[in-house]
Amino acid sequence: MANDLRIKRVSEQIKKEISDIVQNELKDPRIKGLISITRVRISSDLRHAKVFVSVYGDKTLKEKIIEGLKNASGFIRKHVGSRIRLRYTPEIIFELDESIEYGVSISELIKKVNLSEGDDNNQKNN
Repeated sequence: MANDLRIKRVSEQIKKEISDIVQNELKDPRIKGLISITRVRISSDLRHAKVFVSVYGDKTLKEKIIEGLKNASGFIRKHVGSRIRLRYTPEIIFELDESIEYGVSISELIKKVNLSEGDDNNQKNN
């Protein structure tokens, strides 16, 4: 239980630090636009951190940004290690998180269904 709390605190701190590093310190031209670190999942031994990144844009932009982040993972890991005191700085693995876009697409589908049902009800009443 205490270990789970520690993992959660460390993952939140890593999320905060990586967000700051990506927004303010990376100079890679591939890493531009609306980028958000949505969550960080850390292994129980705190040696691996899977960082989920949400990117607003088309597929090629997303691929470029993820590639840029993967190339910069050593730089990011070094900076995270200097900001957070841990015995081992976790290896950082970047993954594209499309959950936000999935949620938006579901909302759009629900909106379309509601509009079409409203049209059907209006036609029946007339």
